[in-house]
Amino acid sequence: MLRAIACEPQGARHGLIDDEVTLDFDNRHRRRLAMTGAGGLNFLLDLPRARRIRQGDTLLLEDGRRVRVIAAKEPLAEITAPSAADLIRIAWHLGNRHLPVMLLPSKILIRRDHVIEDMVRLLGATVEAIEDIFDPEDGAYAGASGHHHHHGDDHDHG
Repeated sequence: MLRAIACEPQGARHGLIDDEVTLDFDNRHRRRLAMTGAGGLNFLLDLPRARRIRQGDTLLLEDGRRVRVIAAKEPLAEITAPSAADLIRIAWHLGNRHLPVMLLPSKILIRRDHVIEDMVRLLGATVEAIEDIFDPEDGAYAGASGHHHHHGDDHDHG
């Protein structure tokens, strides 16, 4: 099977785009995955290591063709708060639960989760169900090597 062997960040493209593939957040953080482009091109994502693929990045196929990545819209919860201080406090609670979050100037986007949505409402937030592209923060250790956070660790999340 034809393989995609590299990923080029948006803006660094060289050459024409031969196809497009639409992927949700989970499928934009992979190392190996069979894919079919909108134009019917079948290929295997086969990267040396799992990496974050973003909206507009280009997958480079071993035969020289290029496939643009389109981020799929997903069911999300849009969280707003009465003040910036309230939104920061809510962001802290979400981070304390190790949830992927997309931080915007006056709101936070998370994946739909009724338990978390109820929690942030109790903290004073307003939650609206939306559908949009989910591109959360990478996290503090995204570029670091050797760090693996295991949720079985015996540290306190207080």
